[in-house]
Amino acid sequence: MNKSFLCLLLILGFSFSGFSQEFSYGLKGGVSYALGGTITSTQERYFDGSVDATPKTGFHGGAFLQVNWGKFFVRPEFVYSSLEREYAFPRKPSVQAIEKFDIPLLIGYNIWGPVDIYAGGSYSNIQKSTLEGEEHLDRVVVENFPINAHAGVKLEFGRFGIDFRYDHSLSSQELQNLDLINSEYGINEAVHEDSRMNQFIVSVTFKIGGPGLNERRRRACY
Repeated sequence: MNKSFLCLLLILGFSFSGFSQEFSYGLKGGVSYALGGTITSTQERYFDGSVDATPKTGFHGGAFLQVNWGKFFVRPEFVYSSLEREYAFPRKPSVQAIEKFDIPLLIGYNIWGPVDIYAGGSYSNIQKSTLEGEEHLDRVVVENFPINAHAGVKLEFGRFGIDFRYDHSLSSQELQNLDLINSEYGINEAVHEDSRMNQFIVSVTFKIGGPGLNERRRRACY
């Protein structure tokens, strides 16, 4: 499935390039904040309550291809992310570490000068998901559906740009039983009530190839 999806992105990119006025590619990287996640104790004698995850700063890096025609563009990307979110259990916090690859396919519009808006879908592949203190699971569920929705705004000035994005999980809520080390964390048997993960993403971009690399983005037409 991964190879088929990647081939589709490449075909779309080359197809649109035949009709485009501009074709560019480059690198991107920045910080990410993983939102969501709730764990509820099922053994009240140790801990009676729920704990919501707190986002920690993660990072991401990858590459992009952008094909412009007029004020519209199509932008496939390939991005690796390393993310964390923390659960403040009674005795000490536990960090959930997540590594994943995303392949967003975005459609955008230049609303004025250097400012673009965009939205689209993303194929998400979780490579690793661990929770500190979990005794039996090598992989903690993050999502049960591999497609996310993206929306954001970006600004470009010559080779450089900055991108602000929200990544929304389209997975359904899924329960997963957990067995945590009570002596360390103050919670034993529990359930991951909602493991879905959304993100706020801030990226810096650098164009390697394309027109107008040393110039400011074209001004809006009036």
